Amino acid sequence: MYIGLDLGTSGVKGIVIDDTQTVLAEATAPLTVQRPHDGWSEQDPASWITATEAVLDSLAGQVDMGAVRGIGLSGHMHGATLLDSADQVLRPCILWNDTRSASEAAVLDDNPDFRRLTGNIVFPGFTAPKLAWVRNHEPETFAQVAKVLLPKDYLRLWLTGEHVSEMSDAAGTAWLDVANRDWSDDLLAATGLDRDAMPRLVEGSAVSGKVRQALTSRWGMGDVVVAGGGGDNAASAVGVGIVKPGQAFVSLGTSGVLFAASDAYQPDAASAVHTFCHALPDTWHQMGVILAAADALNWWAGVAGESSAALTGGLGALQAPGRALFLPYLGGERTPHNDARVRAQFLHLDHAMDRAAMTRAVLEGVTHAFRDSFDALTGTGTRIDRLIGVGGGSRSDYWVQAIATSLGLPVDLPVAGDFGGAFGAARLGLMAATGAGVEVCNTPPIAGTVEPVAALQDAFKDAHQRYRAAYPAVMSLA
Repeated sequence: MYIGLDLGTSGVKGIVIDDTQTVLAEATAPLTVQRPHDGWSEQDPASWITATEAVLDSLAGQVDMGAVRGIGLSGHMHGATLLDSADQVLRPCILWNDTRSASEAAVLDDNPDFRRLTGNIVFPGFTAPKLAWVRNHEPETFAQVAKVLLPKDYLRLWLTGEHVSEMSDAAGTAWLDVANRDWSDDLLAATGLDRDAMPRLVEGSAVSGKVRQALTSRWGMGDVVVAGGGGDNAASAVGVGIVKPGQAFVSLGTSGVLFAASDAYQPDAASAVHTFCHALPDTWHQMGVILAAADALNWWAGVAGESSAALTGGLGALQAPGRALFLPYLGGERTPHNDARVRAQFLHLDHAMDRAAMTRAVLEGVTHAFRDSFDALTGTGTRIDRLIGVGGGSRSDYWVQAIATSLGLPVDLPVAGDFGGAFGAARLGLMAATGAGVEVCNTPPIAGTVEPVAALQDAFKDAHQRYRAAYPAVMSLA
């Protein structure tokens, strides 16, 4: 058996699969995010360990953990987990959707080596500008930094005692030479660090270490290897079989992602499209990123005093977008704007607006943001033939059909789609433990396919054009 652990922003998910990739057990444990200032987003790494322990305890109550041979890890990317020389955490982890380091990111991005070597704009959410911010604003903390780990790699340290990362997550730090899949000494030096502060790198399907005896004894495990794993999106792609050109997925998680696999390194930094290593050897991917997707719906649900499921469940059949617009920039935006200052807005509200209409506007706003990413990816020559939908938001038929209609592509919905990252991590654990290759990354069983509504495609196109036209005006108020 093989375990996949996915460290998400809102919780840790775990699954167990067998050699046939049948899911035998599932468990989750919640996490919270702290936002002490506007644009800040942090978590206490100790809470990740507590949540993971709860997940493993639950899995141990469902299956015989003695049969586990491999563990794969997935997690939210870009987070700066800072450790001293004794591996003690120095401050709360600065998360992927934290935009405090916008000025530091701009300074690094002015250095042409960053785009040349990483293939990406230096976004405020990336790890390197976070360290520059700590150096500028918390110099006493920066002076103690001995290791910088990404969130899932802190879980690995707890599991194995090893400082290790892998290519897909490392590509989102702005320190990786993405074409050559190695740390760049020049980019590290630009933020006052060197290679000694970085974890060792392995491929996502390779062995990174073994689970410590204290933990194997606790859960009745034998000899268990831990795979390199993947950043959350790369692991989700492995989980749903997005490993070849033309294959893509749309993720409606806390953030929104449009992810397309590639067998070549083809960067276009100016488009704000992310070009990263995949979690598999000799494979890359491109993606557009929306900072608030399901997060935008969850925000609106809190304001409206209802659950997200209750708000979306009664919407009925897909409608043409109304005049009202919602721009989902609650904490800035990445693709295609690279704008840390812009904030969300409702526009064109009138007396006829009710809660259902405003809910549709929120779903449509995120849908329009996905159309932005789709245009950016395809504008660089990225091929997208079909989509698979993953993430908690994919449980909303209305939302998925809006996306399918806006993009003009069918969206396949896999069984247990909310466990894409955990399932991909489990597959990587299987590969590390058995030496299996990419052939295990087939498409999982599809529960159904959501087709575009042809009669509404022009209406969504027109609404998207109005959405794009609204951005400059909103930006002028930022």
